[in-house]
Amino acid sequence: MERNMKGRGKIEIKKIENTTNRQVTFCKRRNGLLKKAYELSVLCDAEVALVIFSSRGRLYEYANNSVKGTIERYKKASSDHSNTRTISQTNSQYYEQEASKLHQQITNLQNSNRNLMGEALSTMNLRDLKQLETRLEKGISKIRSKKNELLYNEIEYMQKKEMELQNDNMYLRNKIAENERVQQHQMNMLPSTRNDCEVMPPFDSRSFLQVNLLPSNRQPIP
Repeated sequence: MERNMKGRGKIEIKKIENTTNRQVTFCKRRNGLLKKAYELSVLCDAEVALVIFSSRGRLYEYANNSVKGTIERYKKASSDHSNTRTISQTNSQYYEQEASKLHQQITNLQNSNRNLMGEALSTMNLRDLKQLETRLEKGISKIRSKKNELLYNEIEYMQKKEMELQNDNMYLRNKIAENERVQQHQMNMLPSTRNDCEVMPPFDSRSFLQVNLLPSNRQPIP
C-alpha cells in the first residue's frame, strides 16, 4: 500500500484476498454506495435503483420508487431506444411514474399516521421508536402552547366583556336615577289640585233632631 503526501492511503484496485478485510471493505463500500444513491435521488429528483449481491449471495437493494418498476422502465427504454415513441406514450409513462410516486407518498403518510396513533409499531426498531417519541413530545408541546394561548385570549376577552357590561350597567343606573330626578322635579312644579272650597265639618249627631219612625201597621192615636 502506497501513501501520498496528504497521508491518505491509496488502495490498489484488486480482489482482497483476506476474507475478514474483504468483508469489512464490502460493508463500508456498500453503505457508502447506498448513501450516495439516496443522496442522488433526493438532491436531483432522479429515479435510482441499486442492486448488490455479496460474495455469499446476499441481496442488498435501494430504490426511491421500486427496484422492479425501475428495471421495467429500463427494459422498456432499452427496447424502445431505436424506436420513436409517440408523445402520448411518453406522457402516459410520465403520468404512471407520477402516480406511482404519489401512491408511495400516500402509503408513507398513512404509515406515519398509524405510528402516531400508536399502531403498526411492531416493525419499528428502537431508533425509530425514539424518533417517533420525540416527534410526539414536540407535537404535544406545540398543542399545549396553542391551547394555552387560546385560553388566555378567551379569558382576556371575557374580562373585557365583563368590564363593558359593568360600565353599561352603571350607565343605565345613572340614567334611571337622572330620569327619576327629572320626574320628581316636574311633579313639584305642577299647580296644587286641592279644592279651595270650605271643607265640610265632620258629622255631629247633636246638631240634628232624633226622629222615631213608626211602624206602618200601627193605628194613629185619636
